[in-house]
Amino acid sequence: MEPGRDGRCRTGMRTSVAARFGLILMLTVSLSACTVDSSLTPTPPTAVACAVTLPGPVPADQPWRESLFGSGSAYGNQGLWVGGLGEGGRIPFEPDGRKLAWWRVVPGPLRITGHRLDASAAPLRSAVPSGYGDRGFQSSGVYFSTPGCWEITGTAGSARLTFVTLVG
Repeated sequence: MEPGRDGRCRTGMRTSVAARFGLILMLTVSLSACTVDSSLTPTPPTAVACAVTLPGPVPADQPWRESLFGSGSAYGNQGLWVGGLGEGGRIPFEPDGRKLAWWRVVPGPLRITGHRLDASAAPLRSAVPSGYGDRGFQSSGVYFSTPGCWEITGTAGSARLTFVTLVG
């Protein structure tokens, strides 16, 4: 072995580089054979995992339909309707809350509850302001603690309406 200009042995340096290259090659080959256990990896909520209630327009035979904000993307029954559900029943996550419009066909104060279906989270908070009378239009604010798949239930008098939405 002959020393190089800097006094170090060149053969030793080549061996060191070759050894490092070999180690990197072995690690790359070893890791490429590994698989990730998908049960350990959290998956974000998706439309596939969340059976979203699909909204539609309020039927034309309902005389109040033009009075419900979001009547083109609504869901309801004989006693209670909610409007403004968004395209495909999806609601954007807004940390400051989201307004939903309701129409009470039956008399009674509106109460809104909800919980996340696809993960644990704090329950839905809601605000239902007074001053809208006993039936008809009612504005509300809903506050989701996290994005995800949520089930929301509104009640007014004898009416109950439950729907599922994807928040995010």
